[in-house]
Amino acid sequence: MTTTLEISLISSNGYKSRHSQPDCGYALEPSQWTEYSIHTMDPDNLELTFEFFEEDLSEKVVQGDVHPGHVGTACLLSSSFVESGKDTGIVTLPIMGRNSRQTIGKVRVDYIVIRPIKDFMCDMISSYTKYWKKRSTLDVGHRGSGSSHAAKHTKIRENTIASFKSAASHGAAYVEFDVHLSKDYIPVVYHDLTCCISMKKKNDKQSLELFEVPVKDLTFDQLQLLKLAHVTAMKVNDHKESEEEEYIAEHQPFPSLQQLFQAVPDHVGFNIELKWLTQLKDGSWEGNLSTYFDMNLFLDIILKCVLQNAGKRRVVFSSFDPDICTMVRQKQNKYPILFLTQGVSEIYPDLMDFRCRTTSIAISFAQSEDLLGISANIEDLLKNMDYIKEAQSKGLVVFCWGDDTNNHENRRKLRERGIDGIIYDKIGDDQLEQPNIFKVEEQVSLKEVIPEETLKSCACSTYSIPCSSVLCPGTGEAGSTESDSGLSSS
Repeated sequence: MTTTLEISLISSNGYKSRHSQPDCGYALEPSQWTEYSIHTMDPDNLELTFEFFEEDLSEKVVQGDVHPGHVGTACLLSSSFVESGKDTGIVTLPIMGRNSRQTIGKVRVDYIVIRPIKDFMCDMISSYTKYWKKRSTLDVGHRGSGSSHAAKHTKIRENTIASFKSAASHGAAYVEFDVHLSKDYIPVVYHDLTCCISMKKKNDKQSLELFEVPVKDLTFDQLQLLKLAHVTAMKVNDHKESEEEEYIAEHQPFPSLQQLFQAVPDHVGFNIELKWLTQLKDGSWEGNLSTYFDMNLFLDIILKCVLQNAGKRRVVFSSFDPDICTMVRQKQNKYPILFLTQGVSEIYPDLMDFRCRTTSIAISFAQSEDLLGISANIEDLLKNMDYIKEAQSKGLVVFCWGDDTNNHENRRKLRERGIDGIIYDKIGDDQLEQPNIFKVEEQVSLKEVIPEETLKSCACSTYSIPCSSVLCPGTGEAGSTESDSGLSSS
């Protein structure tokens, strides 16, 4: 395989992608992200030379120069990534002057090394990374049937099997949840990077003391044993838990991702947010953590779990971290990913990464990396609903998230604008149990290929479509229908 180079220029005005560059390169601008993508079979033995030109300098710096203004050079060896043990990071390189051989400046380089999934072979049997069937707006259950902490929207604990089943029974097309790894590398479902352990004081049966612990520092078995309180409890001194739920398995926090695949009905799609550290613009890190797992290892474990257990279930990944999005897109070719963006917000602090700054830049980034689309903050969408049309006109799918999605009127406005999916808490609060949209579509498809008399003789209920594994009495072979993820159900 020949080593190839691709250059992407990303800004709020769009993106450009090139396989070559002008003789003197592209101007480095604070309002633009310049990305060099190198495809190679030997990523640990590359030498990258950056040559710098003074745009307004018309003279040749060194006699014999082909181009004027060539003032300095910086060099980066990819072997240094191996020595540091990190496939992602930031390096600051000195720019050496070509005349004096002295340092005339420095340049910051963000890097990621994307490696194939270890011990797993992807194939081309099915690929839905850019496939999306346009339909009415999908209802996506936030953390299952809703956040159960700060907003108090639901009586069922969030991110539990019980919560996901509740959302499924009330017609959720997808359920959204965060996945990260335990200390022993098991994918677990939980929202925050840290959790609060409640401990009773000696000789004091009433008082409890809370300790905040990173989820990554506890094994899966330890997480199952926790008497858990949410991190917000440390601020409001409220850590009461339902005694009724304490010993019911489906109400326990920290289910594994594999358990969810087994317990939640197959017709309910999974919107899996890949949890990763985010750095704020002020330099601090989310959860006060500055170190995390190796990104390749982290994704390999989660992706293998999904690829081996998802079956025909619809799966859409998402992440606030642009590098996670790029890695997922490059590492596998089956499931799509959405770039989560908070845009310009008065609620959330600004993020350090340029690609996370605005919804417009997020749209450009999603285009440049060939992602399925974006999942935008409703706070930003309510200020400018045209973002939906803009993104969709560029071939992107648009979901949205945020507390304001719980407002019925806001959801109505978003549906009128044709948004593809809304992630919200109150699924089922204002309605009785209803059928899943995908099951309804399957019912319609079956009616088109199976005579009505045959359907009437079927013992299945109106919306209990998957009599696929066992044919109902009197039926022949069922036809094949295709879902929006491209997965077929027979």
